Amino acid sequence: MSEPVDDSENAAPTPEEAPASEAPPDAAVVEEEVGAGAADAIKQLGLGAAIASLGYVFWIVGAMEMVERLAFYGVKAVASIYATDPVSKGGLGITPSQYGDITAVWALVQSFVPVFTGGLSDRYGYKETIAVSTAIKICGYILMAFFPSYWGFMVGAIVLALGTAVFKPGIQGTLVNSTRPENSSMAWGIFYQTVNIGGFLGPLVAAYMRGHFGWQQVFFVCVGIIALNFLLLITYKEPLKEERLARQKAIKEGKLKQDNLFADSIKEIKKTHVWVYLAIFSGFWFMFNALFDVLPLHIKEWVNTEHIVSDLFGPGGTQNSVFKFLLGMNPEGTAVNPEGMLNLNAGLIMVTCFFFAYLSGKMRATTSIVVGTLLATLAMFLSGYSTLGWLSVIAILVFSTGEMLSSPKFNEFIGNFAPKGKKGMYLGFSQIPVGVGWTLEGFIAPRLYDAFASKERFSKELLAERGMSAADIKAIPGGEAFHTLVKFTGEDHHDLTRLLYESHDIGMMWTIMGGIGIISAILIWQYGRWFRAK
Repeated sequence: MSEPVDDSENAAPTPEEAPASEAPPDAAVVEEEVGAGAADAIKQLGLGAAIASLGYVFWIVGAMEMVERLAFYGVKAVASIYATDPVSKGGLGITPSQYGDITAVWALVQSFVPVFTGGLSDRYGYKETIAVSTAIKICGYILMAFFPSYWGFMVGAIVLALGTAVFKPGIQGTLVNSTRPENSSMAWGIFYQTVNIGGFLGPLVAAYMRGHFGWQQVFFVCVGIIALNFLLLITYKEPLKEERLARQKAIKEGKLKQDNLFADSIKEIKKTHVWVYLAIFSGFWFMFNALFDVLPLHIKEWVNTEHIVSDLFGPGGTQNSVFKFLLGMNPEGTAVNPEGMLNLNAGLIMVTCFFFAYLSGKMRATTSIVVGTLLATLAMFLSGYSTLGWLSVIAILVFSTGEMLSSPKFNEFIGNFAPKGKKGMYLGFSQIPVGVGWTLEGFIAPRLYDAFASKERFSKELLAERGMSAADIKAIPGGEAFHTLVKFTGEDHHDLTRLLYESHDIGMMWTIMGGIGIISAILIWQYGRWFRAK
């Protein structure tokens, strides 16, 4: 072709011409052939056929994501606990609101950087961007280890977020380019299940390391874990690499025109079905991230997990090291740590996600997302209902079921309607609602927790009521107010927790989150109807 052509407008090959590993056809072609809602209703292969159709590259990227998540959740699952733990225990001794500032910046960087760098993976190679991101993430964990302060953790979180932002489009772009529309539902479900092996083990490793060796060792272990991805990269082969290189050659020769990456991203994101989709899902991710950012702190301060241990092992707990590790228990074997409780989420996903992927494959993508959102919303209401450990278990399992029906379908859906050659870019776009929701949640949710559920503040108020001087209360180190209350009053810590819980509206924060979930489900349902009628 002698005249330059805009590559983004090229039509995809017909189904007969495209190889089996080809990415899904351009969304415009799909709409022309089978209607605008095609990405919401692609017929999926059966369970066995879908699993058998997944190639070698799919399993490699699953392993790399598993390793990355193991290290990431080794920190993320315990971040609120580390931040609010007193300095005497190796923590930062800061308030939930101060931790919220860190979380908001973390979310902002991790979620919005891929919006404009996702296309870099498409243009310069997935393998290269994955390698660079791994090196950046190592630097983030090292900063956290060597600088145990508010600003040290803030800078470490920013660097870690930058590495994650570069990592995601390369991994997810590889997945999209190594699957077909007919097996994409199962592929995303199994991918989600595989990486949750890392999500399951990470918090357990963190619980063991902090319980036996201290907080600094948690970060060092994460450095060693993420470095394993350099070994996996040796076996990695980028799908459709020849096509990418041929496109770059044609661009250099002037046969194809390549838009400025920023301008190209803006042009795509201005499409109505794209920006509306991204706007609606911001509410979903606001509600979703509260479970991971605030629930560990809620469990630490208000939920009695000793009853779970006594019901399972008897009044004395257990000294079995295997059970203590797998359940994320304290060194004494008498209670389940918050990260152990939250780990039920990854554990259930790890074991059952293939089944829910099959189940969600029988529904339209937006229908599955709505059902999942409503289940996650129910879990929000349950989380603040009481201090019972078993009720918290039920809430986490309900949330996990909702997550499996909704979260994988979000990426699958946007990956299916992304134009050919722009999968990494669109998967970068998918971080916009994550970024908006998570950034707002990271800033707002810890402050809501401070307002409605801060055990530290409530303990100081009760100390004042019981006669402690204002000067002595002011002198209490950060994170140690409740411990001081127990010593000052001589009362049982469970009785004092129950008193504080019953005299304050602890569940209000979770009621607010549940309300946002309901609104999100309604908007997603409306979008699904509009998209199919488009």
